[in-house]
Amino acid sequence: MKKTIPLFLAMFLLCTILAVPASAAQAAEPAETGRDSAYYPISVEEYTYGDFDELRISKTYQLSLDDDPSLIPTEDFTRNGRLYYLLDMTRKDEVGVDTKPHVQTVTIPSDTNNMEKILQTLDAEIEATTEDGYTGTLHLDHTTVKVTTDGYATKTGTVSATRTYPNLSDADLSLVPKTISDGGRTLTLADVQWSNSTQEDGEGVVTRYTATARYTGSTSSKYATGYTVSADYSGEVSKTGSTEAPKDSGVLDGEPVDVSGIGRPLMIGGVVLALVLSGAFAYKKIRRR
Repeated sequence: MKKTIPLFLAMFLLCTILAVPASAAQAAEPAETGRDSAYYPISVEEYTYGDFDELRISKTYQLSLDDDPSLIPTEDFTRNGRLYYLLDMTRKDEVGVDTKPHVQTVTIPSDTNNMEKILQTLDAEIEATTEDGYTGTLHLDHTTVKVTTDGYATKTGTVSATRTYPNLSDADLSLVPKTISDGGRTLTLADVQWSNSTQEDGEGVVTRYTATARYTGSTSSKYATGYTVSADYSGEVSKTGSTEAPKDSGVLDGEPVDVSGIGRPLMIGGVVLALVLSGAFAYKKIRRR
């Protein structure tokens, strides 16, 4: 019977130690559930802590300036048959450079739609600053250059042409055509200038007339009132500095608040209770004997 007392005591202590972490997890405030996490840890470390070799897991997340720390998962989870719950979460702000791709569209007026001339007027690179404070140098993407017409207007004008009609028998307008066709347009007789000359033939002196006629007409054509050139500049922009954690994110500044102390008093109490019960049990056995 003497060998059964130490064996019973050892089994009781093991049950107590295994039950303490689960009790502490139930006593802690329940973690938020039903929320999808957007981030994954860059490193996971499993280790023991304290005099009782408490099993712990440390996860490290690396967030950019635009990330929200409240999306880090904080729910309880089970690993290798053990229930793990959140003890604390700390934040370490690091000053660094956060970069992201950026595209900016530039539009400028132009008086020509000649692409060769337009490309000569565009800057090869520009300096850009975004609304959220990122800055950087962007480079022209030649494949994105586009030209659009602002609008059209109609232009009218006058055209004229001259015709000469020699060897006319008389200075008579009926001998001069009233309209002519010139370059696909119909022109109308505007005025006539006469000249004459004399020449002898067998019957005497004969007078001949030459008509110099001027014809006029109107023309109209559409033209572009102007052009607008658009082009994309692309590249990376960056911002240097650190960011504050959003309010109510569950992230603590400074030293972490360690709630693991909940388990230690429970474990000590369990050991003391086990010693008292085992002592009482041994005392009764001795008295019976």
